[in-house]
Amino acid sequence: MKKDRLLAKWLNDELSPDELAAFEASPDFEKYQKIKNYTAHLETGDLDENAMLSNILSQKKTALKVIPLYKKWMFRAAAIFVLALGITFAMKVFVPQTETADFGKKTAFSLPDNSEVVLNSGSEIHYKKWNWNNNRNLELKGEAYFKVAKGRKFEVQTNLGKVTVLGTQFNVKARKNRFDVVCYEGRVKVNYGNSEILLTHGQSVRFENGKQAKRTVNSSQPEWMDNQICFYKENIQTILDEVERQYNIKIDLNAKDTISLFTGKLPAKDLNTALQIISTTYHLEARKVSNNKIIFDEK
Repeated sequence: MKKDRLLAKWLNDELSPDELAAFEASPDFEKYQKIKNYTAHLETGDLDENAMLSNILSQKKTALKVIPLYKKWMFRAAAIFVLALGITFAMKVFVPQTETADFGKKTAFSLPDNSEVVLNSGSEIHYKKWNWNNNRNLELKGEAYFKVAKGRKFEVQTNLGKVTVLGTQFNVKARKNRFDVVCYEGRVKVNYGNSEILLTHGQSVRFENGKQAKRTVNSSQPEWMDNQICFYKENIQTILDEVERQYNIKIDLNAKDTISLFTGKLPAKDLNTALQIISTTYHLEARKVSNNKIIFDEK
């Protein structure tokens, strides 16, 4: 430590004569002298602080890009919105569409080719919009009236049979084991099992339990579109089922004779009159046990 202090004082010319004589007599003096002689020729420029500051300020700064948090949420919300639009479009185009008519109601709608459809109470239709012009077919459960736009083949598929048409008006009903088709305009082809029937204006065909029956109709459209329930040789249980659908009620039958067939019409907007006609025809007595529950008893 003492040696370091002597060296520092020597470099600064601060040694006393005695200290200088002792230091020059030391074995390392010659080495220190050479170092001092060499560094004496080195020059260090003066530090220009103003020039250094000016140089720093003149340099191009690269600003950090900061995205506010609210903008991040906006980007995410926009992405979610676009994704939702894509999913909605796919649902509407590729996923089968469903139209329904609940009990006590009717539903009217148009297909992609502007064909018109009216669903009777307690019915539904499934179809696909994708490639509709080249593949115009749908699936029906229940009863519907069709007014088909002119064009390519149009098919209605039910669990009992299929109807194929080209620019026409017709009615299809598939309830339980009974399949009815009525042609009001043009021509329709009906497929039921191994049978194929061609109907023209004013013709109707019925298939029930494997049996076929044809008849002529004079109306220009289904009676149910005028709020009338039309029956042709149908048993009482079928009649009551249809009344339940039209009025959205529940009916219990306490009677043995359900074999007699009924041909006629019932109002779809006047329940009391409909119940009276059924009671008179089948010798029954109707009891309203609640607003939506009817019981028929034998007289």
